[in-house]
Amino acid sequence: MKKIGILTRDCAGINAAIRAVVRMACFYGTEVVGILKGYDGLIDNEVIPLSRRSVSGIINLGGTILKTRRSERFFTKGGQEQAVATIKQNRLEGLIVVGGNGSLAGAHVLARQYNIPIIAIPATIDNDINGVDSAIGVDTAVNVALDALDKIRDTAMSMERVFVVEVMGRDCGYIALEVALAGGCEEVLLPERDFDMEKMCEEISEGNKKGKVSWIIIVAEGKAKASVIGREITARTSLETRVVVLGHIQRGGRPTARDRIMSARLGAYAVRLLQSGKTDICVLLENGKLESLPLKIAVQPKLIEVDSLYKLIKILT
Repeated sequence: MKKIGILTRDCAGINAAIRAVVRMACFYGTEVVGILKGYDGLIDNEVIPLSRRSVSGIINLGGTILKTRRSERFFTKGGQEQAVATIKQNRLEGLIVVGGNGSLAGAHVLARQYNIPIIAIPATIDNDINGVDSAIGVDTAVNVALDALDKIRDTAMSMERVFVVEVMGRDCGYIALEVALAGGCEEVLLPERDFDMEKMCEEISEGNKKGKVSWIIIVAEGKAKASVIGREITARTSLETRVVVLGHIQRGGRPTARDRIMSARLGAYAVRLLQSGKTDICVLLENGKLESLPLKIAVQPKLIEVDSLYKLIKILT
C-alpha cells in the first residue's frame, strides 16, 4: 500500500498507537495521513500528513493529537458516502481505526458496505469490546481511578464518613469492578447486576454498631447516580455521606507502561495486517500473543462475568 489513513477516539495510549502506526508504515514505505476529529473529520475531509518526526515525543501523552468527537452524521447514508468520497479523494488504500464499540461499528460499515480495507485497534476505558480481554486505555483508567480512591479513603477514615464514588461505565461495569476489588471497597453497584438498597443500608448500619466508621461504595455511572445513592444512604442510616464523581479524569492522564506497550504492538500489527491484504478485523493481545478477530464479532455486546468477582469483593471486605 502506498497511502493509508488513521482515525481515532480518545483515551490514554491512543498517541502511542498513532506513533506505532506511522513508524511501522514508514518502515514499509507507506505514506500516512491523520484524520482529524474522528468520523466527522473523515466526512469533512480534515486530514493532515503524518511523518516520523510529527509523531516524535507523543508516546507519553494522554488523549489524541488527532482530536476527536462523536459523529451522528456518519451513521447516515449521506455521511457514509461523503466519508468514502474523502477516502477516494485522498487516494487512501486502507484505514486504521482506533477506538471503542462505536468507532469499530463505523469501521465495520466501511469495510462491509463500501469495501474499504480496514483494521481496527480496540481502545476504550469501558473495556466493552467483545472478544477482547483488555483494550488500550483500560489499565490507565483503572489506575487513575484507584489513585483517586486511595486519596478518598484517607479522608473517609479520618472524618468517619460514607463516600459514594461514581466511576465511568455506561453499559459495562469493568472499571467499577476492578477499582472496588483493588481498592478494598465495601460495595460496588454494576450495570450487569441488581442490588438491594435496603440490604446495603442494613449492612452499613450493622457495621456502624460494631464500630466500623467509614465505607467506600463504588457506583458505575450506568447503574445509578452517586448523588441519589448518597442521599438514600443518609436517609436510611443517618450517617454522614459524601459523593465524588470522578468523571472524565479517567479518560486522560499519562498512559501506563502496559497501555504504551499494548499500543505499540497493536499499532504495528495493524499496519502489517493491512499491508498483507487483511480487512474488516480487530487486532488484540491474547495471552501475550498478537491475534485478530472479525469486526462482526467485536461489535457485538460484551458480557463480562461479574458474580464471582463481586462475591470475592464482599468476602474480602
